[in-house]
Amino acid sequence: MKTSITLSLVLASALLLGACGGKKAEQEAEKEETAVDALEAFADKAKEIGDRKAVDPIDFRKLKDLMPEKIGGLSRTEATGEKSGAMGFTVSTANAKYKGEGDESLDIEIVDTGGIAGVSTMALAGWSMAEIDKETTTGYEKTTKIEGYKGFEKYDNESKSGELNVLVADRFVVNVQGNNVSIDQLKGALKDLNLAKLSDLK
Repeated sequence: MKTSITLSLVLASALLLGACGGKKAEQEAEKEETAVDALEAFADKAKEIGDRKAVDPIDFRKLKDLMPEKIGGLSRTEATGEKSGAMGFTVSTANAKYKGEGDESLDIEIVDTGGIAGVSTMALAGWSMAEIDKETTTGYEKTTKIEGYKGFEKYDNESKSGELNVLVADRFVVNVQGNNVSIDQLKGALKDLNLAKLSDLK
């Protein structure tokens, strides 16, 4: 894992510093300083997470219990879960599908990465290490705080589809995807999951 961290930092350095070419000297200096700051922050976070000890993921049934029968104004039509692993690494996953009276639908996934803590958690929630703020002609995507947790928000106004992702307690990754729903419905669904209770699960 430490080798992966080092390789990621080297590649990131090459990309960030290479992007400064062709600019004025002052702009290059400013961009290089920004790149160095970003890499230092990435390295600090990577070390912090990488130093954590892996723990056994909780029973996926506890994750399924967090999926209410109704969420965001939609009714649950399916709930599944599993514990899987390979090469000594294990994760617990719970999934639920919700449907409305029309074409509205939500897919919710909760993953406990306890068994592969560290860089693997970063791989599942790479946005948690970035700052994203992007707008398109029909929507946007950005990193933000959702219910007090580091999160990623993406929505398309034309298709009325989007997703919310949050990282809870640096081990639980929660993904909410919706079609034919508003961004408020997505946020309401995430709120109904009771992330504080998820954070307290052992």
